[in-house]
Amino acid sequence: MAETNASAASARTIAETFGRAWMSGDTEKALGLVADDVVCDAPSGRIEGLPGYRKFLEGFLPMLTSATITKVLGDETSAAIVYTTDTTFVSDLRAADYLTIENGRITYVQTVFDRLPITEARRAQQG
Repeated sequence: MAETNASAASARTIAETFGRAWMSGDTEKALGLVADDVVCDAPSGRIEGLPGYRKFLEGFLPMLTSATITKVLGDETSAAIVYTTDTTFVSDLRAADYLTIENGRITYVQTVFDRLPITEARRAQQG
């Protein structure tokens, strides 16, 4: 049982470290926890491989003004980060990342958020 608890703590630790790193703008630290063959399913579509995921993450970060982790949950091989972000175009955007972790690296990311507030903010900007 202790091994299971250690594994769960490790998955949660990796997830929390990853989330805090990208939320603070430290893409190198965040991406250092991601596998080369990572797959990400996001509202904008599927991203495969570390270079594509880097582009996805680095495309979002310049718009981020603040982020807060609400909760990190984990078991032996996966974790979820629930968080809220404020961006240059929309505030209080609630999201979650579900992560699969193998051999200490994030191999799968499912990012979930409601795109409607973003769409409405872009419409308002366009007038």
